[in-house]
Amino acid sequence: MQATQIELTPEERAELESWTLRGKIEQRLALRARIVLAADSGHGTRQIARELGVRPATVSKWRTRFAQQRMLGLTDAPRSGKPATYDIETEQRILEALDKSPPPGYAQWNGRLLAEELGDVSASQVWRVLRKHSISLQRRRSWCISTDPEFAAKAADIVGLYLNPPDKAVVLCVNEKPQIQALERAQGWLKLPNGKAVTGFSHGYKRHGTTTLIASLEVATGLVKVNHYKRRRRVEFLDFMNRIVNEYPEQEIHVILDNLNIHRPKQDQWLRRHPKVHFHFTPTYSSWLNQIECWFSILSRSALRGASFNSPQEVRLAIDRFVEAHNENAAPFEWTKTYVYPSAPKPSYADLRE
Repeated sequence: MQATQIELTPEERAELESWTLRGKIEQRLALRARIVLAADSGHGTRQIARELGVRPATVSKWRTRFAQQRMLGLTDAPRSGKPATYDIETEQRILEALDKSPPPGYAQWNGRLLAEELGDVSASQVWRVLRKHSISLQRRRSWCISTDPEFAAKAADIVGLYLNPPDKAVVLCVNEKPQIQALERAQGWLKLPNGKAVTGFSHGYKRHGTTTLIASLEVATGLVKVNHYKRRRRVEFLDFMNRIVNEYPEQEIHVILDNLNIHRPKQDQWLRRHPKVHFHFTPTYSSWLNQIECWFSILSRSALRGASFNSPQEVRLAIDRFVEAHNENAAPFEWTKTYVYPSAPKPSYADLRE
């Protein structure tokens, strides 16, 4: 039987020669290139097989493939591979199982329980499907919906102060951070047996008392003023407000506060004595409307969490140092809040199949 004739174009010859010289190309591709180059030179199938140390059938295969498909014929044909163990129906069964109650004695599903419930699906496949749909069985989200009948009016009042404050007036967010603990912890570098070193603190600690912080945040500038107290009572709150009034003697002051009883007694004589001060109260369960809560979070992460203190005085000193550093580069918050409609139905895991 006559061998398939090969005639290369200059471009094909240059490409195949580069395959034989390229160090990082797969050797099977280099071998196929040598077969086609030899065939183009007029060598017979058996001669090429002897020179390259392969079977004549191999030479014939790649000569024929190249003649039919040119360069594309030298690549491997797609392979079906091993049949899939699980299909889309298995995935739907896993998602449907999540809508059922877990077995008696268990509060929630886990990968092992789901695999046992389905019977013919491995725990690894269960976790694979959960990761695909970004489902975490351990994560829990919490929410708190305000029950204040005047929520809309109070929220609009506070947001209005943020977006369009009165002319020549100062808007302040004020609140207490009570019972800040002075915890003494063993800290430093720890060398592990494998030679690595880690930094951290011991899980054990010693208590040295608490301190209470009252702080105000000026909405327009981001500047923070604080004072420290041993307790959280009406008298401490009014002491702090007197300091605030002295800071702004000629201006109207609008103060955003929560509904704590020390902030709004039935008869507020202090407000009557300070007609330029106006209190604006957040709705119930809506502390997120008060920007000072954002700053308290920054304070905890930056200066308190994981630190070691031997006394409440050291805590106060650390807070004062942080306030000083913060005020050097103070800027107003770009404050936003996404509203989650409480009436929206909770989607079931079965919805993910649609």
